[in-house]
Amino acid sequence: MAYKCSRCKRDVELDEYGGVRCPYCGHRVLLKERSRDVKEVSVE
Repeated sequence: MAYKCSRCKRDVELDEYGGVRCPYCGHRVLLKERSRDVKEVSVE
């Protein structure tokens, strides 16, 4: 999954065994990237 470090703003790719820590600065707060897809909802 694609995440972005909240401290150094670098893209971080996590695997299932890597833990939750930025490999560049060691910060533990990672933000999940949102998709740019626009979803439409029909109102009935």
